[in-house]
Amino acid sequence: MPKTAALLRASALSILLASGAQAIEPGERLSDPALESRARALSAELRCLVCQNQSIDDSNAPLAKDLRLLVRERITAGDTDKDVLKFVVARYGDFVLLRPPFNLMTLALWLTPLLALIGGVIAFRRSFAALARSSPGEQPLSDAERRRLDEILRQPPDKSV
Repeated sequence: MPKTAALLRASALSILLASGAQAIEPGERLSDPALESRARALSAELRCLVCQNQSIDDSNAPLAKDLRLLVRERITAGDTDKDVLKFVVARYGDFVLLRPPFNLMTLALWLTPLLALIGGVIAFRRSFAALARSSPGEQPLSDAERRRLDEILRQPPDKSV
């Protein structure tokens, strides 16, 4: 049992430590801290197209590395943050943004979670209503049941128990 507890603690610790890990390699970093800070902020807004649920800042995929380098090249060339994002979006589309803009092309992307939530609430209410209808609940006793109950109640208690 102590080995299991130690293993669980070690696993939890490794997960906690790994969650803060960054995929940026030392050779990618810009020498100017202000420019590097901008690059990191922009990288946190861009989705890894391979992993799809990670930013390029967190991903070890080769395409994510290429995108990190591209962001740093554009910043070094003097582009503003908006220019860098426009450049990347022009190449890869709005999907590359972790927070895509709300427009006609991304309407389904933004509305899908809301529709799923509404659908889940409707399904829950229907299943709860069906369960309530199927359970017998309290119903009055029939005449035969009432007579049998009166008969049972009139019998003296069995003292042999």
